[in-house]
Amino acid sequence: MLNMKRSDLISWGLLIAFVLVLLEATLNGEGILFALLFSAALMFFGRKRMPKRSGKIMFWVGVFIGVMNILSMYTFKLLLVAIIIYVIVQFYQSKQNPVFITPHVDAKDTSSQEDVYKKEPLLKNMILGTQQTPEHVYEWNDINIQCGPGDTIIDLNQTILPDGEALIMIRGFIGNITVYVPYEVETAVSHSVFVGNTKVFDQNEPKMFNQTLSYRTKGYMEAEKKVKIVTSLFAGSLEVRRV
Repeated sequence: MLNMKRSDLISWGLLIAFVLVLLEATLNGEGILFALLFSAALMFFGRKRMPKRSGKIMFWVGVFIGVMNILSMYTFKLLLVAIIIYVIVQFYQSKQNPVFITPHVDAKDTSSQEDVYKKEPLLKNMILGTQQTPEHVYEWNDINIQCGPGDTIIDLNQTILPDGEALIMIRGFIGNITVYVPYEVETAVSHSVFVGNTKVFDQNEPKMFNQTLSYRTKGYMEAEKKVKIVTSLFAGSLEVRRV
């Protein structure tokens, strides 16, 4: 278990959490299980009736019933405590045992070795909170991050993009992602969201439910400088705008 990769540990944790929640819903009688099924039905049929007012009411009532039942479960409270303890332990270990990455070079033969440089990322993975690129001029570095609840703001007007394709990849949980793109930069957007809304330049998708979308400006393929934005959210909004 100690040698297990962190990604595998998280995957097993999520699987165990799902099984425990299902067991409690089953063992505590039909009440909780019925409420969760009723909640899922309301969300499903409410989504089908959108954008009618009755559909909106059914959908959000279903969400409310489902969330309140899950929050009241003993298993959820236990898992929440376990997650908090895990985060505290990981934070403590990262402070006590920082990881240093040093390129290994064989002194006997360096003719075929490449110089490797570590660059500090513009943005970092965050469990909770809002982050944004510097308000002053900064050197560009491709962005690839994961975020918990919170907002992410990226302003490309404060940097000079290199020739070729610059990459912005953000996997978020709940929150808003905003990207400011200069007028002369061609852009491609690939976005996936469970519940939320999206606005890419003048294209507006106000009510998205378990959807993916893809946009690309007209001159993207031929452009010398361009940016590719790949994002995913469980709940929240994506806005890409020209400034």
